[in-house]
Amino acid sequence: MGQVLEKFHGKEWRKRQIRKISDKVFERVKNQSGRATLTFEDLYIAVLLVYNDINKRLPGPHFDPPFKDQIRSMMQECDLNLDGQINHDEFVKFIQKLTTDTLVVVSQGLLVTLVVAPTVAMATKKATEGVPGVGKVVQKLPNAIYASLVTLAMVWFQTSREGIE
Repeated sequence: MGQVLEKFHGKEWRKRQIRKISDKVFERVKNQSGRATLTFEDLYIAVLLVYNDINKRLPGPHFDPPFKDQIRSMMQECDLNLDGQINHDEFVKFIQKLTTDTLVVVSQGLLVTLVVAPTVAMATKKATEGVPGVGKVVQKLPNAIYASLVTLAMVWFQTSREGIE
């Protein structure tokens, strides 16, 4: 599945998305704190902001940020100059490491939806042929438009269901 996802979006796409989010969040926290590097508390706030951004922008399940102990442990791993703070480059590496599994799950869910939805669309279109009133309308829609509508409906259903859980 990982090879399919690499071809679907590619590692470079994922790195660019993480870099955009990381740069934006680092600048925001840096500007609020007035320091060029992040302390542990700054880093924790930045991680919460990153997860908030991921949960807002990417389809799929809602992801809970890691616990403070996990962040503290990862901070020690990523603090390459051992100054007890995280600079911009260390922060980007930290976030890439932290979000690797998150983006794989999001991409898998999106890929499943994009593969399954058109198949379901064509099956339902065929099944509605004999339904009075509905069948004729559905049959007049081009397959591409009908498949797109069903795909959008499935994505909407997935995201609306997540709010209930």
